[in-house]
Amino acid sequence: MKLRHMMFTFTINLQALLSLSTLTTSTLITTSGNITLPETPTPILGNLYNHWIVLPNKTYDLTRSLYLPTTTPVTIPMFGTRKAAIIEPSRSALIIIDMQNYFLHPKLSPRATGGRAAVQPTLNMIAGFRKKGMKVLWTNWGLDGYDLLTIPPSFLAGFSGGTDSPLTTFGSDMGIVDGAEAGGKLMRGAWNARPYGPLYDAQVKGVEDGTDLYFNKNRLSGLWGAQTPLGMWLMGNQITTLFFGGVNADQCVWGTFLDAYYKGYDVVYVDDIAATTSPEYATQMVKYNANLDGFLSNSSLILSAL
Repeated sequence: MKLRHMMFTFTINLQALLSLSTLTTSTLITTSGNITLPETPTPILGNLYNHWIVLPNKTYDLTRSLYLPTTTPVTIPMFGTRKAAIIEPSRSALIIIDMQNYFLHPKLSPRATGGRAAVQPTLNMIAGFRKKGMKVLWTNWGLDGYDLLTIPPSFLAGFSGGTDSPLTTFGSDMGIVDGAEAGGKLMRGAWNARPYGPLYDAQVKGVEDGTDLYFNKNRLSGLWGAQTPLGMWLMGNQITTLFFGGVNADQCVWGTFLDAYYKGYDVVYVDDIAATTSPEYATQMVKYNANLDGFLSNSSLILSAL
């Protein structure tokens, strides 16, 4: 066994490791029968409990099959530096960030043309994930009274519409939009905080059917701090691989993506289901860094593989 501590990588001969008589719990590192690993020394990034297996042609096995059971692993093509990833469906999920009326409705966000264009690809991804038995996790702004007491002033200013007024920020009455009472700005249950257009019906049906889950958040990131409702669910269900879409790509999507990366999840940025109203260089930043931190793909590549 050769260790390279500074790079946090190690190379092992799997057959030799499995035969070591000193291992009394060899079942912990017995691979699932439907994953065939090379018999030659194989690069492993990480440790027994959280690792990638590096395969030829810049393909990465993300299944953790040395430790956890696998079902029907799927190879997902990528278009970044890493060219493919093998995922375990039962430990993978789609996270949809902030595809809400507040950010997408033409009367509330007329410039969000990219976000509205992402709606149909998002619906396609939802259908594909459900068909494969993979969870869809809706993660949206949804504030309550306690959040209004504790949210930082910088956030209040940023959502005040440029007025710096407490009367126009989170919780303020947004009046009537398209004949509907929009409710308090980004408050739980308010119309403006609902998923936009057909996404709302998709979310309601998914939650009713048990294929989808809905998580409120109170910061840009749905995984900020020590723990959040989304983070607790991911941890409790041993989810390891996350596919990201939503708005805005460089703000709430990026914040959640980055926190997931910090916490050790595999992160996949799905290019055509994410958008922003920010200048183009903001999207370029997200894609550049997502490529460094994880994987880049799009809904067509993913759905064809599923």
